[in-house]
Amino acid sequence: MKSIKLVLALVVLFLFQACNEDKKPEESYSDGVSTFYFIRHAEKDRSNPDNVDPELNQKGLGRAMHWAEIFDDVPLDAIYTTDYERATMTAAPTSVKQDILVQYYVPEEIDIEQFKMDNLNKKVLVVGHSNTTPQFVNLMIGEDKYGLMDDYDNGSLYIVQMVNGTVTDMRLQFNCNCPEGR
Repeated sequence: MKSIKLVLALVVLFLFQACNEDKKPEESYSDGVSTFYFIRHAEKDRSNPDNVDPELNQKGLGRAMHWAEIFDDVPLDAIYTTDYERATMTAAPTSVKQDILVQYYVPEEIDIEQFKMDNLNKKVLVVGHSNTTPQFVNLMIGEDKYGLMDDYDNGSLYIVQMVNGTVTDMRLQFNCNCPEGR
């Protein structure tokens, strides 16, 4: 009788373990809280229209510092940015202030499910562009909600939060009274 109970217990344990190993990726990140902050790079230098990789202008440098102040009270776990000067320069003050090494991503190559898994239960800042930022947010929320950003919109903040499998999102607008040369 004891051996039958032992065998049944082992079978139940084996089946339970097998079920856990067969979880789908979307079920794997359904527990906990993950928060993603998406911004577009700050104001870029537009003096040379042929430059495909311009740096930030003075107002953009001020806005980058302003973003660092906004995120000062948010203990970030990761910062992602595209490999463009204007995006990396926007992320730099926050990266330095929070002592976080920036990770680069290519928007067209993002595996959204893997990105969610890699950042499970984390607070993450993502710096992108007027076309890639809303597109990334749409992938995160699973719907085509946000359109392209205006080319002069450098103050939108999208927040996507995943709480126990439920996704919420919002878009906020931050005006920056950043003086030139700040």
